[in-house]
Amino acid sequence: MPLRASALRENIYRILDEILETGVPVDIERKGKLLRIAAVEPKSKLANLKPRDLIVGDPEDLVHIDWSEEWRP
Repeated sequence: MPLRASALRENIYRILDEILETGVPVDIERKGKLLRIAAVEPKSKLANLKPRDLIVGDPEDLVHIDWSEEWRP
């Protein structure tokens, strides 16, 4: 059941803390319309990366490459 705006105003900090603790959004009724207050989890920047096939062949072969001949002074 949605809260009225006046009930939200009376208990704003308690309601906000409850939303953060439980994760359950709260609906508010204002001028005949419903508003929802919900906690939002920040999205990791790495989540935006798209998987790509950049290695041709077996990736394990790259681990065992011997470059010591190339690194001589």
